Amino acid sequence: MNRFAYGALVRVTITFESATGAAVDPAVVKAQVRDPQPQITTYTYGVDTELTKSAAGIYVIDVDANLVGAWFVRGVSTGSGQAAEETGFIVEESQFD
Repeated sequence: MNRFAYGALVRVTITFESATGAAVDPAVVKAQVRDPQPQITTYTYGVDTELTKSAAGIYVIDVDANLVGAWFVRGVSTGSGQAAEETGFIVEESQFD
């Protein structure tokens, strides 16, 4: 897993593709962010400004790495282009706090 410093803004990219590798814009796109506590927050594209679209089939969410430990992000789509993917990263303690 990638490692980031405490307080970093971590950009997570979620990509949706068809079976042939073509970019797909699903009917509904959600991102779930699980922090180290573990608290899960769900963001919906078109409703929550934190989840944005950068290109066809590519969505991004910036995560405020404000807790030390393991973080996980799950991208989920429903309807046309249904898919799911997960990734994670580690936030390390700062030597200055």
